Amino acid sequence: MSQGANSFSHNGKPPLRVGVIGVGNMGQHHTRVLGLLKDVELYGVADVNVTRGLDIASKYRVRFFEDYHDLLACVDAVCIAVPTKLHHEVGLASLQAGVHVLIEKPIAASIEEAESLVNAAAENHCILQVGHIERFNPAFQELSNVLKGEELLALEAHRMSPYSQRASDVSVVLDLMIHDLDLLLELTATSVVKLTASGTKANHSGNLDYVTATLGFADGAIATLTASKVTHRKIRNISAHCKNALIEADFLDNEILIHRQTTADYTTNYGQVLYRQDGLIEKVYTSKIEPLHAELEHFLSCVRGGNKPSVGGEQALKALRLASLVEQIALDGKVWETSIQEGAIIAS
Repeated sequence: MSQGANSFSHNGKPPLRVGVIGVGNMGQHHTRVLGLLKDVELYGVADVNVTRGLDIASKYRVRFFEDYHDLLACVDAVCIAVPTKLHHEVGLASLQAGVHVLIEKPIAASIEEAESLVNAAAENHCILQVGHIERFNPAFQELSNVLKGEELLALEAHRMSPYSQRASDVSVVLDLMIHDLDLLLELTATSVVKLTASGTKANHSGNLDYVTATLGFADGAIATLTASKVTHRKIRNISAHCKNALIEADFLDNEILIHRQTTADYTTNYGQVLYRQDGLIEKVYTSKIEPLHAELEHFLSCVRGGNKPSVGGEQALKALRLASLVEQIALDGKVWETSIQEGAIIAS
């Protein structure tokens, strides 16, 4: 059994029984972290790939279920990490069984399916959290704090990866860019009123592999995002151009740099300029907690306390609506725009 498989936890209550459905690239990490958490019983894993499922179950000493419905009958909550096209089917079955759900992003393959999951969570009084993991990245959380004291003019995000077979069933927008779209909606206080996007396909999957998008907000701020599945280096960063500073967040190095302009001259007693300080760089220290660990802790805390997750179905639905719009415009090559008076489709 897993580390958390005690009769009672330290607070006198039974530990939460949690399972993982889909133990591929991301699901095996969910399994690893759940096995380390306190007051949790990692009950079992389910996967249609019997060999892979048995291997993960053996590694973490938990039960294996070939049919995920059998796992649902035994647990309080599940982490769902199946291909996007199966999110609705597996998520809906879990919620209708009264099981709390953390589902990987995007929440579903279509807006209609996402709305169905949001409604099912409400009808069955279940927690529905979506795996927009960058919300739990210490660098993003510090960036959010720093920006509270700044006047934001523009945001610039880059999320690039070398080509991989992982998540080959969706475009780069739904796989990678949706992370930054979600972060932008969280950072900005106004609605998106203008959007342009373009992209290209580099492989035979039929999906976009490189996309750049520019968003205009009702308050005049702009954001430029680039996402790629065909860049030969992994990049994850956001730059915030503010009136009095440039703030750079690197999600891979977990680092934030604040660049501020100065005009200080350092002179001798005779007025000779020795050197001039043209800029000042501040380094913000962040915590070292693994984002997935923080995400799962938050999910289980919501399950125990009945609180709304910070990235619930509604927030994930907004990100999916915006991502779907970016994807369509990148394919069509058109510009989407609405007047502020009409009300933006994508409200933050």
